[in-house]
Parts: sequence; structure tokens; C-alpha cells
Amino acid sequence: MPANGQTSEKHLVLFVIAGEKYAVDINSVYEIIRPQPVTRVPKAPFFVEGIINLRGKVVPVVDMRKRLGLANAGQTKDSRIMVVDSNGESVGIIVDAVTEVLRIPADSIEPPSNIIVSTASDYMLGIAKHDGDMIVLLHLDKVLSKEQALAPPVFDDEPLEYEKSPATTKMGQEETKATNAAVS
Repeated sequence: MPANGQTSEKHLVLFVIAGEKYAVDINSVYEIIRPQPVTRVPKAPFFVEGIINLRGKVVPVVDMRKRLGLANAGQTKDSRIMVVDSNGESVGIIVDAVTEVLRIPADSIEPPSNIIVSTASDYMLGIAKHDGDMIVLLHLDKVLSKEQALAPPVFDDEPLEYEKSPATTKMGQEETKATNAAVS
């Protein structure tokens, strides 16, 4: 605890993606702008929407829904591009809404559970508890790293492998045909 008796605080920018609350350190956010036309870039990673011209500077734009493996819902009037610093480079990240800037006590942040942490989720700095809400704190350098870009997209609306019926897989279809032929 600091000598003056106050607890240390984290100053965060809170935003929403797919109905869930996320936050990044305010020092990594340059500005928040309304969506604008994006120029597509061929053969870019699946989550890169393209580039924008921001006051004469070319800025890559990442769709955070795609980057986090969430279903795409399209942009709304509340959608924003947060221009952030990632590994010393300006990057725009598309989020569903930016809701507030807040200060939370550092002791209200817990590390993510070992059960949910994997190499695919090491971009989580922690989970903050604030006014009854859980807020995922993102490590932008890891979320936007080139190494992480190699991960294939996984979307919430795709059935998991064990949820697929045998008839939906090629092997299952062949087994179904063989069974039907044997019964005939």
C-alpha cells in the first residue's frame, strides 16, 4: 500500500464487445473515433479489416470480434474505432461501444483462472470486479501480436466438434450410407 494510505488504482477505458465488458489501460489509448471507410488489404490476417487514413497516417484496423473469436454482428451507431498503441505502433480496434473511463482499485483485479488461461487466451491481464460486473482486462500487445495472428478463427455460432451429429461429418455420412445400404 502506498505511504499516503491510498490504494493504487488502474485507469482504464471500458468498452463492450458482444455484450461483454473489456478494458485496456488508458495510457495505451490515443483516441476514439467513429467508424470510417476502411481500405481492404489483400492476404491480411482474418481479423484485419484493412487500413484507414487518420490525419495523413496509415493505421491498420482490427475487428476485435473476429480477433477474439466471436460472431460478427456488424457495426451499429455505437460502434467505435479505438486507436491504441500496440508494440509501439498505432492500431485501430473496432469495438461495439466505448462506455466509460474509470478508475478501479488494483486490488479488485484478479489474475485469470488457470482453467481459462491457455496459449490462445494469454492476452488476458486479469479480471476486474466493478459495481457487480466482471471486466476482462486485455493485454493489447498480445491480442494484436503477429504470432497470435496465426491462430485460426473460431466463432461462437459454429457447433463444437462433439456437438456435430455423425451425419454432418464426411465419415458420418459414409457410415450412414453404409448402414442404409445394409438395411435395404
